[in-house]
Formats: sequence, structure tokens, C-alpha cells
Amino acid sequence: MQYYEDIEVGDSQEFGEYHVTKAEIIEFAERYDPQPFHVDADAAEDSAFGELVASGWHTASICMRLFIDGRIQDRASMGARGVDELRWKQPVKPGDTLSIRTEVVDKRVSESDSRRGYVDTLLEGINQHEDVVISWVGLEMIERRPNDT
Repeated sequence: MQYYEDIEVGDSQEFGEYHVTKAEIIEFAERYDPQPFHVDADAAEDSAFGELVASGWHTASICMRLFIDGRIQDRASMGARGVDELRWKQPVKPGDTLSIRTEVVDKRVSESDSRRGYVDTLLEGINQHEDVVISWVGLEMIERRPNDT
């Protein structure tokens, strides 16, 4: 288990792999973000994207799953305080394969609860061409090692 004390500013990793399909782009968008360029390939041709693209929320969900599977399961996570600087940088298209890159950009002990530390992590979702398609700074809460509090 990785506790707050085990994490250093500058720690970085790349991991995960998720293949995005046309069917799931449409399924997600029909349920959560039914804009024409997410649900209808013909309508998407006349959009600013020129083709069907994934919802940014779908892209965020995929990257969050990769983060959970590849990082959080090994951390003494206590949840998150939110995200800052969420940006959709490039559209995700059917057939793209996404992975993520993370870097710890800040950490500090909570002033209100010494059992917890705050770790701010930059997450970038990247496609198979190494293009950054999404980024955000996750504001994690990580348990401190019990004998260190």
C-alpha cells in the first residue's frame, strides 16, 4: 500500500490501454451527452469535428477508470476534493486507443486532519499517436501512514 509519505512531487508514470469503439461512443452519449456529433455519424459529418467523436465526459470516464485500475488501487486513497483545470484538448474517435500519463505536482499535509495528506496529480489522457486528448489536476486525499501521524 502506498501512503502519503511514499509519494513525492515529480513522481510520474504512464500506464493503461483502452480501445474506444463507435458503439460505446454512441451508447454513452445517448445516455449522458446526446449531442448530434456524439450519437449520429451522419450529423457528425456536418459538425465542427467532421466525424463522430466521443463526449468529453466519456473520455474523462475512460481515463478515470485507467487511473483507478493502474494507480488508486495501490494507494491508501481517501477520495478526492475535486479536479482543477479540466481540458478536452483533442477529440477522441472510434478506434482510438487511450492510455494515461500522471505526474504528482504538489503535496501537503491536511491542516484540519493530520491523518490525511493532499496530493495533486496531473493526469493526461493520450491516444495512440501520443496526442494529449484530455488533462486535469486531480486533488487527491491520501491516508498518512498510521505511525507517522
